[in-house]
Amino acid sequence: MRAPGFLSRLWRDPRQLSLAITIGLFVAMSVAGGVMYDGFLRPQVFLNLLIDNAFLLIVAVGMTFVIVSGGIDLSVGAVVAFSTVLLAWLVQVHGWHPLAAIPLVLALGAAFGALMGTLIERYRLQPFVVTLAGMFLARGAATLLSVESIGIDHAFHVAVANLRIPLGGGASLSAGAVIALLVVAGGAVLAGMTRFGRGVYAIGGSEASALLMGLPVAATRVGVYALSGFCSALAGVVYTFYMLSGYSLHATGLELDAIAAVVIGGTLLAGGSGYVLGTLFGVLVLGLIQTLIVFDGTLSSWWTKIAIGGLLLAFCLLQQLLVRSSRRRAPQEPPA
Repeated sequence: MRAPGFLSRLWRDPRQLSLAITIGLFVAMSVAGGVMYDGFLRPQVFLNLLIDNAFLLIVAVGMTFVIVSGGIDLSVGAVVAFSTVLLAWLVQVHGWHPLAAIPLVLALGAAFGALMGTLIERYRLQPFVVTLAGMFLARGAATLLSVESIGIDHAFHVAVANLRIPLGGGASLSAGAVIALLVVAGGAVLAGMTRFGRGVYAIGGSEASALLMGLPVAATRVGVYALSGFCSALAGVVYTFYMLSGYSLHATGLELDAIAAVVIGGTLLAGGSGYVLGTLFGVLVLGLIQTLIVFDGTLSSWWTKIAIGGLLLAFCLLQQLLVRSSRRRAPQEPPA
């Protein structure tokens, strides 16, 4: 008996199969939580996944483009921290209005990412090394601005931080979560419906082929890191709405969580394949793990890291199995 056409197509496409597995894992974990804990399936519990992980989701969208292009960006957590400190420093110390400080922070984040992309492209440096240096630079710059945490009590900033958008039935979303969802929607459109997005996938699949097709490889790669820097700076802004402070130690290790979310979401670490929608579910899965541990109440918070590590390893192995299976099923060229 043959499998239905949809399942057959799903099995033949490792990208869609990986995404389906991630969504299935999220649904299975949600159902398990609903069975084990009372009140787990309330809408606000799932909306809180977006509220509490909005900044991670924004960073992960930018990281998706970087990894799809075949690169890596280790500076994102440090750029988030620098953005929080710079914004708090401008608003609290120098009296800037947040609406004037935020565009500057976003522009600096994009420029910093573009600088790293230029170094990678122009001098053929390894993205790991360049972005590692960027991580130290951004974290060090944040510390130079302020060693101590800077609280933000500007009326506009506090009002945005406390804003809740009602969705009915007592459920609501924060402004940061709405921004994160808009970034996901924009990233999905950029990846799937623009020339830039097609160029990113082409470069990740084969840079040599992209060059032969006449694609602007250099500009696209610089644009990818500029986008990642912009998303990191925007995540820093959202983080200040979440914490109402800027601190050089904010978002420590966030780059690892972002990479984990992207990989669990089905994006290949080798590049050339992935979905922004998968990254959304990758972030939700990470948030759901933490929520399950909180509902349990008896497990250490370190079990979150253990579970994430196990999932990340499992999805890396799954990706390799799917890619090898896809290659075996691909038709072979006849001998010359």
